[in-house]
Amino acid sequence: MAFYGSFGTVLLLLAVTAPAALLFGFGGAMAARSAFGPLRWAGRGYIAIVRGVPDIAFFLFFVIALDQGVEYLRHQVACPDWGAAVRQGSDFIVCPAAKTPPDNAAQWVHEVYGFGLAVVTFAIVFGAFCANVLFGAMRAVPRAQMETAAAYGMTRAQAFRRILVPQMWIYALPGLSNLWMILVKATPLLFLLGVEDIVYWARELGGTKTPNFTDYPHGDWRMWYFLALLVFYLVLTRVSEMVLGRVMRRLGRGQALGS
Repeated sequence: MAFYGSFGTVLLLLAVTAPAALLFGFGGAMAARSAFGPLRWAGRGYIAIVRGVPDIAFFLFFVIALDQGVEYLRHQVACPDWGAAVRQGSDFIVCPAAKTPPDNAAQWVHEVYGFGLAVVTFAIVFGAFCANVLFGAMRAVPRAQMETAAAYGMTRAQAFRRILVPQMWIYALPGLSNLWMILVKATPLLFLLGVEDIVYWARELGGTKTPNFTDYPHGDWRMWYFLALLVFYLVLTRVSEMVLGRVMRRLGRGQALGS
């Protein structure tokens, strides 16, 4: 049942991460095209730094950094009189009250916390790619339309909301579609982040059983479990292609995008 439930974990990750990454991306794209210099540099720096680091390195680094950052802030509030150093060589030691989640917390609390860290990490990484796509889509909208909006008396904010944003999606959707496919294929990284996903359970249930685990009347069936994962991902990507194709056709109605 845990193996079957892990498919839901993957789908929940996609359902939560996709809009969160899109939100990060929209904010990054707006910052990258801002007229205010420091905000523009921050937006373009966010896009450049995250896009320039391998995903797996960023995932493994950021999860540890975020976890330790949360515990450090809680440590400063909960244990102001703590005398020992927090970082002692390669060890990161905080007071028991600052442990997140507490050591005596239920197992589901630890799992939800780990899942939350994974969602934030995925959202930040793929948000940078979304920001790059949306930034390019905003620049692809004909400048003459923005000038016409200004001639009709629209403010910069009104033109952005009524002209630029509605029309940029037709230019952004091909890139966002590719990012969705990459996000789907990146979900097995949950296994590296300590979340018991479908890869974890395929390895555990498919491997040869030991006396410490439930006995099954088969030997090493990992090939068949991973074959099931292959079929699952193929079906998921095929359904995604069909849905995204329909969205693309709907957004393209009435628009002349060819040369």
